Parts: sequence; structure tokens; C-alpha cells
Amino acid sequence: MNATIPFIPEEAPFTTEQRAWLNGMLAGLFSTAPAIEANSQPAGKRIAILYASQSGTAEGLARKLAKELKALGHLPAVATLVGYTSAALAAESHALILSSTYGDGDAPDGVGPFYEQLCLEHFPRMEKLHYAVFALGDRHYEHFCKFGADLDAKLASLGANQLCGRVDSDVDVDEPFARWKEMVFARLSKPSSAASGSVSAIRVEDSAADSVKSKIENPAGNAISRDNPLLAPLIGKKPLTLSASTKLTLHLTFSTIGTGLLYQAGDACGVIPRNDPNLVAEILQNLRFNGNEQVACGPTGATTLHDALLHHFQVTRLSRKIVQEYAERGRCTRLRELLAPENKSSLEKYIHGRGLVDLLLEFPGVIDDPAELVRILPRLVPRLYSISSSPAAHAGEIHATVAVVRYTSHNRERGGVCSTLFADRASVSDRLPIYIQPNKKFRLPSNPDTPIVMIGPGTGIAPFRAFLHERRALGQKGKNWLFFGERCAASDFLYRDELEPMVRDGHLTRLETAFSRDQAEKVYVQHRMTQHSRLFWEWLQEGAHVYVCGDAAQMGRDVHATIHEIVTKEGAVSADRAQEYVAALKEQHRYHRDLY
Repeated sequence: MNATIPFIPEEAPFTTEQRAWLNGMLAGLFSTAPAIEANSQPAGKRIAILYASQSGTAEGLARKLAKELKALGHLPAVATLVGYTSAALAAESHALILSSTYGDGDAPDGVGPFYEQLCLEHFPRMEKLHYAVFALGDRHYEHFCKFGADLDAKLASLGANQLCGRVDSDVDVDEPFARWKEMVFARLSKPSSAASGSVSAIRVEDSAADSVKSKIENPAGNAISRDNPLLAPLIGKKPLTLSASTKLTLHLTFSTIGTGLLYQAGDACGVIPRNDPNLVAEILQNLRFNGNEQVACGPTGATTLHDALLHHFQVTRLSRKIVQEYAERGRCTRLRELLAPENKSSLEKYIHGRGLVDLLLEFPGVIDDPAELVRILPRLVPRLYSISSSPAAHAGEIHATVAVVRYTSHNRERGGVCSTLFADRASVSDRLPIYIQPNKKFRLPSNPDTPIVMIGPGTGIAPFRAFLHERRALGQKGKNWLFFGERCAASDFLYRDELEPMVRDGHLTRLETAFSRDQAEKVYVQHRMTQHSRLFWEWLQEGAHVYVCGDAAQMGRDVHATIHEIVTKEGAVSADRAQEYVAALKEQHRYHRDLY
């Protein structure tokens, strides 16, 4: 007999999202029933047969399927997805889902709430679930079987295991349904099916896995590090900015379930990037190499030139050393002139916004030896992103908040190596090599009642999202004050759907925003700090910890100067005494900066 799974009732004082999250958590905790004596265990499997039906076809097939499974000795239970909860599905070990598509690719009437629960950001993972989807539709409509396909993809992204591939059926269902049943019955008849995992291949773009797979596909027993990263599945990717924005910022979710990878709020996620394959192809074309040439590649040994340029060497930026090596080898007069000490500013201007391909185009014929090329190139280094999730609130996941870098320079469209990888070349289900970079100087106060002030414009908000979720998950009662800035409130208010409810329920004590382009004069976070200087000083006097995350070149300096100004003004002290006060904050580990 299955254990009864408790649930949060509708009248409980929670939002819909909170109630769904809690129900999922309870389902996960109580889904493992007490062990049954071996001699009393039925031979068949308990199987949930779920249908989403508009005209009754899916329901009829579901009931027919249940009879056949019962005849085979299984324990089927038929239910409609109308009113069914995602938490209940998470508690099942096997589920067969027959889903129709209605209207413009929508779910049948009444099924929408079930799917919306599945799509909640914090919905629990479903590694225990083994499922198969039979999708019904009509090929005369543009979005043929779309809801079934969406449901299948969503379950896969949550870690559920496919018993067999989805079958899409037109209005003539007999042959597709028979074919799907045959595959399902074959899988259910295998004793190992409950642990067989997904039958869908996980696509790894290009040959990224080839260069790291031997190290990390299953790192059990090995310490995960920069040299031994984890190939983590990308299970979520969504834009945080709206289409009207002048920039694109992404929220990424990696699964770490079963890997033993641990982190703390405030740590960074290191990502081993790879260059754009199209850029690598252009470089090889200009060099007249085929890419199969063998080259030395440091500790990794020999590899092909193509692999070296794709995974191991920096090709998108120039340095003085690269220009110097190239100039000497090619006897390039113009480059030699730029390298003269008196032309330092001209060299910096030339280097800015150029990469290897620009040298090859402007000064062709210099490199004729692949080994010489890799000798002058610097190594491709990992990119670090402040983790925007909390291990207490997002078990088995790592979240990152990434601004996609794109720009035009010297008549060429360019972009950040790693951010454009996320945006353009990595899809959900791809595995990317990651590791944890601890940041021991950027931790929450040990006293849970200590107030904190967080200053993080743009993607600098990432660790503060983690902090807020961490403090809530752990029940910490300290006051929380966030300063956040971006360009426009309408299109660039990152995590607005999370922050504003936190303000309403009191978890986020204060939220100050600075949207620089929403008025004639630019307004930044330091201006908001100045406007609230008296309260800022009062929080400092209460023992608040101050955290700053974001751009070091401008924002970090401006915020640092503003803190000094607040101390000088509100503390009624000299500039020297204010400097001593801020230095003391650092010594007391109350002033933390994570700048990049």
C-alpha cells in the first residue's frame, strides 16, 4: 500500500507558487513508501495513466490502456489532468500520459493549471519518475501536438526519465497508438526499467564533451574543480529582460543532483567556455589550415588545431604580446611602429575591439606553422559568474545570471565568448563544464538577526538573490535592504516578480531602484544611497553588513566613495576619520565587495 502524501490545502496562507512548491517538497519527502515484504510484493508496477482530453479521445484511449495493463499484471490508476497536481505526479514512479492539443497549441480546458505548476521555477525535480507521452493532434492545425510536445520537454527538463520516445498522432490514432503501446509494454516488461534512465540522447554541442568527457562525465570520488569540472546539464534558460530592452540578460539553471557538488550562497560558478565554431572556421580558412593538424596543448597533450582553437586558446582578444610576436614573425612595419614606447596609447586603441582574425586579415601570410600559432596565443580561461541560487532553497541546482555581451567593432559583430555560448549555442539539456569557485569573503553574517545592505546593479544582483532566498529558507529574521539599478524599469527590472512580493511580505525590508534611462538625468544606485544617507548610517550603527557586487571600473569606485561621503556627513566626522571608519568595517568583516 502506498503511503499517504500530505498536502498544503487551498485555504492555507500561501501564494499559489508557494503552495505548489511546498506540495512538491512534501511529495518528494513522502513518496518513498515503507518497504514491502518480498513475498507480498506484486509482480506488476503501479502506473498512473493520465489524460488531457478535449473531445474524449484521449480519455477513451487511457481507459483502454488501463485494461490492457491490468491484464498484464500491472496496477494502473486512471486520472484526468484537470485538477491533478504536479506534486502528485512527482510522487509517482511510472506515468503514461495521453495529451491532446487544443486551439492554438494550448492545453485542453482545465489542464492549464497543472502545466503552470510544472513550469514554476522552484518546482522539485522528478528523477524518480519514469514516463511516456502519447500526443494527439490534427495536422491541419499549425501547432500540431504542441501541448504534448511541451509537456514531454518539460518533464525531461525536470529530470524525469523517458520510458520511450513520444509518439505524435494525427486524428487516425489506431496505428500510432498501437506502436506507442508496443514500445511502452516492452520497456515495462524489463525489470531494470525503473532505473534505466532516459532513452533520449543528451546533445552536447560540437565536440565539447570530447575534450573533457574523460575527466568528468561521472565525477564520483573525484574532487570537482577547474581542472576536473562537472558536465552539468543545463535544465533551464530564460530571458530576464523583455524584448524592448537594449540588452539581453539570461537566467540559467544547471542540475547538480547526484554529483556531490556543494556551494554556499556568495560563491561563484566557473564555466569552461568554448569559442564560436564559426569564428574558428574563419580563422582556419584564413590560415589555409584544415584543422586536423596536431598541436601541443599543455597538460592535455596533443590535439587537433581545430580542437585547440575551439576549447583551449583565446582568439577573440589581442594583447601586446600577441601583436609583438606576430609583428616579429611577419616583419610587419606598421605593427612594429605601434609597439614603440612612444605609441603606447595608439597600440591600446588598435588592440581594443580586435581579435586574432583581424590580424590574419590585415597582415595575411604570417603564420604558416600551426605550432607557431598556438605558441603565441594565451590560454582560454574560465568565466566566473556569481551564483544566484541558494543551496537551502534550490537543492540540486545552480543558478547563474548572465548579461549577454554583444557589440560591433571594426565593422564586425562580436560578443562575449561565454555569454554568447549561453545565448546562441547552448540549449536546454546540453551539458556544460562547470565548477565552484568559493568566495569566503562574501558570506552572509553568522548571526541570522544581523541586518544586511546589498548594492548590486545589473547582474550584480545575482548573489543578493541567493542571499534573500537563503535567509528565507533558513528562517533568518535579519533586515534586508537592496539597492538595484538598471537601464529601464519596464524592460530591465531583473527578478521583479520575486523582489516585489518579498517587499510586500516584509522579507525584503527595503528595495531602492535606480533606472538610469527612465528620466532626463542619469540616476544610479549611489544616488539612491545618498538620498537615504541618514537611514543608511542608522543601519551601519545597528551593525549592518554592507555588500557590493558588480562593475569594478565605475560602479565599485562610485559606491565606495559614496559610503565615505555618508559616513562623513551623517557621522559628522572628517574625511580622514571616515576613511578609518570604512577601513574598520572591512577589518570587522562588515564591508564585502565582489567586483569584476
